[in-house]
Amino acid sequence: MDFTCNRKALDFGVKTVGRALGKSAMPILAGIKLEVHDSRLTLAATDLERAILCSLSIDNHDEDGTVILNGEILAKVIGVLPQEELRLKLAEEGERVDISSGEATFDLLLMALEDYPEITTPPEQQYAAFARTRLQRSLEQTTFAAMSARETSRLNLTGVDLLFSQETVKLVATNGYRLAYREDHLAQPVAEPGEYLISADSLKALGAILSGLKDEQIALYQADSHLFFQSENVLFMARTIQEGYPDFERVIPKGNKIGLYLDRGALLAGLKRAQITTAAESGAVLFRAQGEKLRLSSSSVEKGQTEEMLSLHRPVEEITVSFRGEYLIEALNCMKSNQVVLWLSDPESAGLLEPAGDDASSEDDQGFLYVCMPIRMDM
Repeated sequence: MDFTCNRKALDFGVKTVGRALGKSAMPILAGIKLEVHDSRLTLAATDLERAILCSLSIDNHDEDGTVILNGEILAKVIGVLPQEELRLKLAEEGERVDISSGEATFDLLLMALEDYPEITTPPEQQYAAFARTRLQRSLEQTTFAAMSARETSRLNLTGVDLLFSQETVKLVATNGYRLAYREDHLAQPVAEPGEYLISADSLKALGAILSGLKDEQIALYQADSHLFFQSENVLFMARTIQEGYPDFERVIPKGNKIGLYLDRGALLAGLKRAQITTAAESGAVLFRAQGEKLRLSSSSVEKGQTEEMLSLHRPVEEITVSFRGEYLIEALNCMKSNQVVLWLSDPESAGLLEPAGDDASSEDDQGFLYVCMPIRMDM
């Protein structure tokens, strides 16, 4: 193995696949596989739940070959090389590689190639296709609502449910107290409906990768217990969670008639201020709406209290309800419409947050809604 390549291109590839590296009891999973074939270098990394491959162009000076290098060390080396071109060459004894750029040279030890797990490859038949920007927005507006694996033993609540039907895809995530939902159009319709539950952490990594790509479309492949997201030079594989998902349609409010129409920025800023004095355990912010005014307030024995008045775009009947401020802040942060509406029914029923106004149907927020359970407390 002996090749030269652009340092920035290799840096991008290593950072891309590095999103699959994680803490593991298996030392080999800290490695990145480098495989040279003709004039292409393919980088690969996996934590067994997801795998990422990235291909880039090189000038190959020798035979094809494959090595495993520690991913963290490789990333650090590439980040400090002095020139835009680098050379990577397998040493004659075959136990290390030499990486050189300008006057700088590194000798890196290899990891055992035979210990590296086999990465599942996608099938030939494509299942669907997304517009890249739409998929990225769908992930941004749903993944945050799932629970982390540290918070629960219920694997289904750590995932995002993807439901495919003809020309549409629905993405849903919930932690049992709030739910994020987005429905979007597919760039290519599916031949048959399907439902797949994928770890939210894996999809967050996919979203971060998508933000650095320029492809217009992302192809989707499905096989056994995996989904594969394919761009021109990046392949992202995610293992599906083999558990049933809660009936989310049942918890989406259908009859809330009290609509609080507000400027998104004003509500977000008000909630951030109210969040400062919320009780640590509940994080509760009290909403008192009447006429064209909404009063936000919070208090705690340890911190003090906050109160603020916001203007409503439409008058409403009097209602008082309490929500966990953090949950609404996270939802508002992932929206871009200037105006939102919070649909309410009574103090003990879930609220429904949606985009509103002229830009509610823009690509950024179209098809998005958010359900938040209230906090019961003495009024």
